[in-house]
Amino acid sequence: MSARDGASAAGALAVTQGAFYLATGLWPIVHLPSFEAVTGEKTDKWLVKTVGALIAAGGAAMMMAGLRRRVTPEIALLAAGSAAALTAVDVNYTARRVIPPVYLLDAAAESALIAGWAVLAARSPLFDDADERPGANSGRDRSPR
Repeated sequence: MSARDGASAAGALAVTQGAFYLATGLWPIVHLPSFEAVTGEKTDKWLVKTVGALIAAGGAAMMMAGLRRRVTPEIALLAAGSAAALTAVDVNYTARRVIPPVYLLDAAAESALIAGWAVLAARSPLFDDADERPGANSGRDRSPR
């Protein structure tokens, strides 16, 4: 996969994940009753909205990076790490019967996102060495003279 193809694929994946996170993060903030109808009643509504805001903020950053075709290794780590954390929460707390099984649908979606980032990392020179991409040193040579 060429660097250009890798950047395009990373951009598309970042936009996809970002849109998913923006929508699902804003959902409990915009209309908590419908969110609870699907996911079950919540005790700490402020916490649901706080987590939603954090997910939406991460999603907005992913979307912006993807739309600008500037998906850095840091954005990829944010995306894959967020998906992994949400998967762990979904699976762990569903197994403990703390949250309803509908959260396993989210775990499946998050797992697909993790797989997408893993494939990109394995196949794309985009993430080989961030310091070797054009403009990475902002025109400055950081080597000692």
